[in-house]
Amino acid sequence: MRLRIIKEADSKLLEYKPIYVEEPNNYKGKWHELFKNSNRIYLEIGMGKGQFLIEQASKNPQINFIGIEVSATVALRAAKKIKKAKLENIHIMNIDAIEIAECFENAEVGKIYLNFSDPWPKNRHDKRRLTYYKFLEKYDLVLDKDGQIEFKTDNYKLFLFSVISFNNYGLKFLDLSFDLHNDFDDVITTEYEDKFISMKKPIYYIKARKNNEDKK
Repeated sequence: MRLRIIKEADSKLLEYKPIYVEEPNNYKGKWHELFKNSNRIYLEIGMGKGQFLIEQASKNPQINFIGIEVSATVALRAAKKIKKAKLENIHIMNIDAIEIAECFENAEVGKIYLNFSDPWPKNRHDKRRLTYYKFLEKYDLVLDKDGQIEFKTDNYKLFLFSVISFNNYGLKFLDLSFDLHNDFDDVITTEYEDKFISMKKPIYYIKARKNNEDKK
């Protein structure tokens, strides 16, 4: 089903401030001032319509969550749901993932979620995949010394690409699953994930962290 584009979605996002952060680069190194606490910050890159982000924030009030979405239309849909949920530990931004180092200081983030990113199946488009090493470099900058990345996909080729990319970059694997919902209980899902589960498609999963042993 094709997503209906919302006319002037970028300007309509302004109606959802302060949930929506218009100029996130202004908060680089100062996100705790916006949240008004010193809790750890977790990012979801490609938050979609916000289901995963909202449930995480609801179950983990001790964590500050920030959702990143490149589509203004999709971000607007998420903003509406977040406002309705009345959660104070979520903010969102409408940027491209490659820009995160412009919006977060080094070691300012505790965890990054990559849920059902565009697989960009053609080989010539591999540089656009959110697990390509150029993106991993950006994540490495903003993650703290114990920082983690959690990755989920229904696309087996993207999963294998990501395993190789994470390994080559030197990340340390904490968990690896070829069937997440069979291997783990109480998994918080995205809208896409619910659809794939109903189709009985396996969900591939990686949990990895920075390997500080290699960085003396």
